[in-house]
Parts: sequence; structure tokens; C-alpha cells
Amino acid sequence: MSNNYQVIVIGAGPAGYHAAIRAAQLGLSTAIIEKWLDASGKSALGGTCLNVGCIPSKALLEASHKFVEARDHFADIGIAVSGVKMDIPRMLAKKNEVVAKLTGGVASLLKANKVTILEGTAKIGAGRQVTFLPHSSGKQAKAETLTADHIIIATGSVPVEIPPCPLDGKLVVDSTGALEFTEAPKRLGIIGAGIIGLELGSVWSRLGSEVVMLEALTDFLPAADQQVAKEAARQFKQQGMDIRLGARVTGAEVSPGSAGKSQSGNLLSRKGKSGKAKAARGQGGQVTVSWSDQEGDRQESFDKLIVAVGRKPCTADLLAGDAGVNLDDRGFIQVDDYCMTDAPGIHAVGDVVRGPMLAHKGMEEGIMVVERIAGQKAQVNYDLVPSVVYTHPEIAWVGKTEQELKAAGDQFAVGQFPLAASGRAMASNDTTGFIKLLADAATDRILGVHVIGAHASEMIAEAVIAMEFGASAEDLALTMFAHPTLSEGLHEAALAVSGHAIHIANKRSSKPKSS
Repeated sequence: MSNNYQVIVIGAGPAGYHAAIRAAQLGLSTAIIEKWLDASGKSALGGTCLNVGCIPSKALLEASHKFVEARDHFADIGIAVSGVKMDIPRMLAKKNEVVAKLTGGVASLLKANKVTILEGTAKIGAGRQVTFLPHSSGKQAKAETLTADHIIIATGSVPVEIPPCPLDGKLVVDSTGALEFTEAPKRLGIIGAGIIGLELGSVWSRLGSEVVMLEALTDFLPAADQQVAKEAARQFKQQGMDIRLGARVTGAEVSPGSAGKSQSGNLLSRKGKSGKAKAARGQGGQVTVSWSDQEGDRQESFDKLIVAVGRKPCTADLLAGDAGVNLDDRGFIQVDDYCMTDAPGIHAVGDVVRGPMLAHKGMEEGIMVVERIAGQKAQVNYDLVPSVVYTHPEIAWVGKTEQELKAAGDQFAVGQFPLAASGRAMASNDTTGFIKLLADAATDRILGVHVIGAHASEMIAEAVIAMEFGASAEDLALTMFAHPTLSEGLHEAALAVSGHAIHIANKRSSKPKSS
């Protein structure tokens, strides 16, 4: 094994493996170091996203959504089914199959591009030296010193733990543990009503759990457009998810016994349609959570508790004191617009640096960095990073929200199209939601697009492309969309900006708005 490389990437998650593959494509000798070990103790590539994040959570979201569709909605379209049941162990097995296929695929791609894969830990010192300690295989591992012209830190993030609710890996878990429940808890508490909490809550709510979410913030999904967030809150309430805002958790006590009791001691049963999946009664113990809101102090008991209050950058034991890489007061690595740290030749990308903790943002940063190393002029447009919540309905947005434009005093026009008016949505028996487009009042330039509805995660890409090329609402209005599609809704929203939508009555004023 060579000890000298042009590029060493630390971390084989989406940001890291994209960077390594692109570096190899550009002819740079490249190594990638990954310390991840799976539940069986074997090395695994793909980072949080592929192993315990984006991919496995989407597998559970998709399976649980299809279960609810079959149980509750197939009859609406003439498909007669009865006795629909969810085989949770099989669902988990399928999730693991998907993870194994994708993580194995990353390894194959790295090898095909002649990237050296090093399994173990890394520590960066002065002069771009990396101390690499291989994972031990029954004998004492010996550290090696590697050098590189360029180092790319892509070590990702880990769930935030909070002192009031220490994890025990059984009753109190983080997002990773929530992907491994072998049965739906009777009562499930979730601390945090952000994207991770909503997605996990959706999965287990569909499978029979009574879900209570405790969110410290008083605003629901504050990063999303307020109109979209309001509709999302309404939909989640209809689905049976109890979201309590302004709820500050102060403690949690784990004790043996049967969970599922309210403060009055009455067993809380989840009501729903006949044939609903039965939730586990939680004979293994309970978690009593203490929290407070504007009405005072409260307590509530759950069979399981998920702590989903966010993630923090993973930099533990990564940097020697003389590495020259600086962190900000929140633990993120300080970088410039091109992901260069304060140390020459050392870059950092993905969750470990500023900006949204999103896999696609990290991927683009990793590619940008290696292309700039190779002398190209790549850059990332941080104004157009799309966000998605993979609940049902899905929520997706890019660009400015209406509240941001009002706060800035910018004048803008609004075009909106309800999916209830979409022929494709009607045919699909799923008309929930709408598409909203915000355009500059003077130039007609698209400033933001917000979607709530089925397949919002796919439709938002059209908006990102349009905005990347500086499109106006009129540009989209003049573009031909296939019929019948959900994407036609974006076309109609663009037409609605100027009051020309065909399939709605143009009730929402398109006159310029400001603060």
C-alpha cells in the first residue's frame, strides 16, 4: 500500500465517496478512509445516509405508506382487499437488503475507479499527515502515517443527545434505534418535530403506534413556507400524530412495567379503521417524560422514546492540535465558500461544515472541491439547495419562503395550484396539497417554489433546474408540460402568477406583495 496520495478523503458517506470517485476520474491518486462498522462488526461504506439515515428510513416510509394505502384506500379505486397485515420483521429485512445492496455498490464503484479503500480511523496532523489506524482483525493494529497533497474531511454528523433524556438503546433511542423496532410500540414519544422526527413518527403511526411529538419550538417547520407548514400540520393531525409545540423536555425516567398510561392512569388506545395494525403493549418497561409548556409542568409515559432533536458534526478525535483546522463555536469546521479550511490543502464538506445537513448538498461540495483541486472553476449554488420531508404528503421547497420575502420587504407575486384540480392526482386518488410559486414583482424571476403533495420530492427538481437557469414565471408558463402529470401543477402555478391559470378560478391575487 502506498503511503502517499494526491487526495485522501476521510469519510465514505455521500460527500466523501462522491469526492473520491470524482478525484479518481480526474486522474488523482486517491484513498478514502472509513471507520464505520455495522451491527455485526464489519466495515461498511456509505456513512449515515446509506446505513442508518436517508435510505433505510425511506424504505420504511415506503413500506408503511403502501400498507396504509392497501388497508384504507384500495377499496376507493375498486381493489377489494381484507385482512391486510404488516410483517414488520420482513419489512426490516427488506430495508437491510436495500442497505446492503447500496453499500456494496459504493465499494464496487470505488474499486472500479481505483480508489484505495482503507478501513479504520484517521487523525489529521501538521503538514497534511494522516495517522491511519486499521481496524483490528484479532491482532494488534499498527498505525501508519499517510501524506497527501490534499485532504478532504467528510466525516458527517451524529445524532444530538440531550442530558434530560440519556439514551439506553432499548426504550430511549436515537434515529438509528428507531429504524430497528421489531414491533410498533403502543405509545411512542418523539422529542423533536423536525424532519427526522416527522418521518420516523409517520412510519410508526402508520403501523399502529399512538405518536406524541414534543417540540420545543413554538412554530411548526419554521424553515418551510408557513402556508405549507400549516397544511402539513393539518394533514399530520388527521393522520393521528399528536404534535405539541412549545414543549420543553426536562427529564425522562425509565422504569419497568407496562407503558401506555396517561397522567390519569387510563390506558390510551389508538382509534382507527377496522383491521388497523395492532401496536405492541410494551411489556418491557416504560419511559416517563417530564416536560413543560405555557400551561405548566407535565408528565407522560411511553413504551418507547425517540430523541430526534437534530445532528451535530462528527469531529471527535479527528484533528491533532497542530492540524491547523479550526472549528466554530458549534463544532463545525470553518471553511470558505469553496470548502477550504484555514489549513492549506485541507478541505471539509458535507454535514461537518455550515449549511443544511443534506446528502445532496454534501455530494455537490465533494465534487466541487476535487474539481477545483484539478484546476477547474466549479462552485455550489447554496441559494438553490432543495429540502424534502418524505412524509405523506411529501413536502419540498427551494429558494425563498413567503415569510422571508415579507421580512426583507421584497415585492413579489404568488401563483398557486391545488392538486385537487389535477386530473392525474384525481386518477391517482391522492389530491392532497398544492404547488406554490413566488416570483419577483418587477422582474418575474422565480424566487421560491414550495410543494406539498404526492411526489413533491420529484417535482421540486423541475423548480431547481428552472431557478438555476434564472427562469421567470413566464418562462415556465411558456414551457410545454406533458399531460396528464402532477408536474402540470407547476405550469399552472406559473400561469397563476399573472392570473392566467386555466384549471383554477385564479382566486388568489397575483398583485405584488410586500411587508
